[in-house]
Amino acid sequence: MVKITKHKQLIGVFVKKEYIISVDLGGTKILSALLNSKSEIVNRVKVETEIDKGASYIVESIAKAVNEIIVLSNLKAEEVKAICLGVPGTVNPNEGMIYNAPNLGVKNFNMKSELSKYFQIPVLLENDVNIAALGIKKYEFNDNVKNMLVVFVGTGIGAALIFDGKMYRGSSFFAGEIGHMKVSQEGKLGGKKVESTFETLASRTAIVNSIKKEIKKGKKSILTKLSEGKPKIKSKMLLTALQKKDKLVTKQLENAGIIIGSVLGSVTTLLNIDTIVIGGGVFEAMGEYLLPVVKDNFSKTVLPEPGKNVNIVLTKLGDDAPLFGGLSLAEEFLD
Repeated sequence: MVKITKHKQLIGVFVKKEYIISVDLGGTKILSALLNSKSEIVNRVKVETEIDKGASYIVESIAKAVNEIIVLSNLKAEEVKAICLGVPGTVNPNEGMIYNAPNLGVKNFNMKSELSKYFQIPVLLENDVNIAALGIKKYEFNDNVKNMLVVFVGTGIGAALIFDGKMYRGSSFFAGEIGHMKVSQEGKLGGKKVESTFETLASRTAIVNSIKKEIKKGKKSILTKLSEGKPKIKSKMLLTALQKKDKLVTKQLENAGIIIGSVLGSVTTLLNIDTIVIGGGVFEAMGEYLLPVVKDNFSKTVLPEPGKNVNIVLTKLGDDAPLFGGLSLAEEFLD
C-alpha cells in the first residue's frame, strides 16, 4: 500500500479534467480503475476489503487505492473529474449516503463526505448493480435500450431497472432489490411450500450451500476434492465440476436456472420490459450452460404478450460494467 497524500486543488491554474476513477466496492475486494476521456481503462488497482475493521477503515482503503491509481498513472489529482463508487447496498446518490450495505457491515454512513476528506475531487456514489447497468446501457447498447432489467448473480443477487431509457431508483432508492423478493419452492420439507428469498435459493451462495447439504447426506461430488483446503467454493470450481458432468453440481445449477427464469418471467409480466441483461460471477463462468435453462423457464412463466420479443442476453462487459458505469454517473451528475 502507498501512503495517502491529501491532494490540494491548484488555485488560478486551469487543468483539463480528462479522467475519472471508478471504484467497485465489494465484500471481498476493492477494484479501482482509471478511465480516460476516450472511455478506455488506463490502469487498475485491486486491494482486499477488510470489512471487519469498520467503515472508516474501508474509506481509508478506498483512499489508498485511489491514490495508488493517481501515482501509478503519473497524474495530478486536478486532472481527475470524479471518483465514482459502486456500493453493494442501498445508496442515495444525491447525498452520497449509504443507508444499508449488509455485505460491508455499513449502515447510515456518508461515504461522500468521509472520502472527500482525502481528496478535493467530486465523489459520486451509486448502488453497484445500478452503476453496472449505466455502463451496460451506454457501452453495450449505445443508449438504444428503452426498458431494461439488469440482474447480477454472484454471492448474492442484485438488479437494476432502466425505464424509458433512464435509471429508476425508486422512492427511497431501494428499487432493484430483486434478491430479497419472496419466492415459494415446493418439495423441500415434506412436500410443504418453503418461503424463502430469490437470493437464498439461486445465488452462488445458495447453490454452494445446497451442494454442501447434499454431500453431508452422502451424495458424491468432485467438489469435495476440488475445494479441499480452499476457504470457499467459487464459480470456477462449479464450472470445472459442470464440465466433468458432476451430477450433483449439474442438478443444483439447473435448479437455480429454473428459479431464475421463473422469477424473471414474473418480473417481466409485471413491468413489461423489453431487455434483460444477466451478469455476475455465476453467469460469467457458466452462462453458456445456464442461459438456455433460464430462457426456457422464463417462457414457461411469463404471460405471452409481455413475454414475446424480450431480449435476454449475457453482459459482454462482465466485471468491467460498473467501471464503465462510472463514466455515465459522472456525466449524469456533473455535466
